[in-house]
Amino acid sequence: MKITVLMGGVSAERNVSLASGIRIVEALKERGHDVAAVDPAKGVIDQVELKRLSETVVGVTPPSLEDLANLTKKSLRIDLLLLPEITNADVLFLALHGGQGEDGVLQGALEMAGVPYTGSGHLGSAIAMDKNLSKVLFRAAGVNTADWLMAPQPVERVEQELGFPVVVKPSKQGSTVGLTVVKSKEQYEGAVQEAFKFDDEVMIEKFVPGRELTVSVLGEEALPVGEIITKTELYDYHSKYTSGMAHEVFPANISQSATKLMQEQAVLAFKALKLRGYARADFRLTPEGDMFCLEVNTLPGMTSLSLLPQAAAAVGIGFGELCERIAKEAILIEDPVAR
Repeated sequence: MKITVLMGGVSAERNVSLASGIRIVEALKERGHDVAAVDPAKGVIDQVELKRLSETVVGVTPPSLEDLANLTKKSLRIDLLLLPEITNADVLFLALHGGQGEDGVLQGALEMAGVPYTGSGHLGSAIAMDKNLSKVLFRAAGVNTADWLMAPQPVERVEQELGFPVVVKPSKQGSTVGLTVVKSKEQYEGAVQEAFKFDDEVMIEKFVPGRELTVSVLGEEALPVGEIITKTELYDYHSKYTSGMAHEVFPANISQSATKLMQEQAVLAFKALKLRGYARADFRLTPEGDMFCLEVNTLPGMTSLSLLPQAAAAVGIGFGELCERIAKEAILIEDPVAR
């Protein structure tokens, strides 16, 4: 297949996307495919740049807002739909995270151009990116999720309805960018202001104590439940992308009944948000045994430390096979007769 991997972009998760994309390019080439790479912020990535990127690391912090603003200005000069690497590809493998790569904007443009791409469609992508709307649909579908409010809210109402601690986060970001666990009234306003730097909508969510668990969905099948054990209080950007800061266990050491229920909840959330292809649902499991779905990521990370590849490996699906399955599924979605 002729596959073009889209990576980078102008979101705060740019560096994570590049790390995912490089790994996908290398894996698909090893499987014998004709693979190109494109950064929506800069254009076609040549072999020299690919090699340089393969030798870099994600880093412990996301790019600065100033750097992202400068990249955004440059990206406006690039018309992706005029690039032969886009229009001539059998399928586009979206390794973008956050922002316009994951919120349905790019997906809608590609659908209008008739270019097959991996992951969820424009509607599902947009719904899942909006944490507020996602949680409304979770509740309607019977997926358990923590109580929440949307900012701005007076601290008195937050304390009365949710209690402290709460999690304050941008409504349409990932990788815990702009997220703060607020433990007291005094920390509240600063956390809200910080989150508003990254999004025009901010969620205030009741903090759920307990274990950090995740379920990836491939097709409409739930993969093994995984547990993330961190050296820090929060599974934050630093913990996610720094080797040794977190330990992932697949399958998680939980009961069969809890495993089955969490997998069912993940698939239910997947369907409630109208997703397709693959995704990853994140959960908290309280000491009392209650589980809460935090969110669903429609383009989960594919770095060497990412959770979806580890979940696939737990059932014998290697990284190259995983990437190939995702790409082939995208073509079948575009052309159901090919099934």
